[in-house]
Parts: sequence; structure tokens; C-alpha cells
Amino acid sequence: MNKFIDPFLYNVPRLDIHGYDRTGAQAVIKIFIDNNLRIDEKKLIIIHGKGEGILKTATHEYLKKDKRVLSFKTNNYNDGETIVYLK
Repeated sequence: MNKFIDPFLYNVPRLDIHGYDRTGAQAVIKIFIDNNLRIDEKKLIIIHGKGEGILKTATHEYLKKDKRVLSFKTNNYNDGETIVYLK
């Protein structure tokens, strides 16, 4: 079975938070969003992995609270990453 790859996600800035703990990951995500807003980037990808879901939960908790985030969703084709849309 062929896996569909979204061609619009190739040139999107990515942040890989593997290896971080919950608070460290949230701090790095904040800096990542800050830097991308400076260059007017509106679509980001955060790679948190599948695992036990600790980093995914921490990522989604942070994104819900950040007022600069318009929306976010888990990638339909890879549930180890989250796609973030900024205001």
C-alpha cells in the first residue's frame, strides 16, 4: 500500500523534540514559535514521536494555551507529528 505524502508539507519548518522532558519541550516550542513569527511563517510541524504520548500531550497542552496559535492537528499520515497554524 502506498502512503500519501502531502507535498505542501515539504518546506515547512520542523522542530524535533525527541529527548526533551515535558517542561523543556514546551520551552523549546515557545522559542520555535517566536522565531517563526519573526519571519512570518504561518505553518509549522512539531515532531514529538508516538511512544507513550507524553510529549504529544505536553505539546498539545502548550498549543491550547498559546494565543498566537490559530489551530493545530495531528498529521493524518503520521501521528508522531503535529501541524501548527499560527495567526
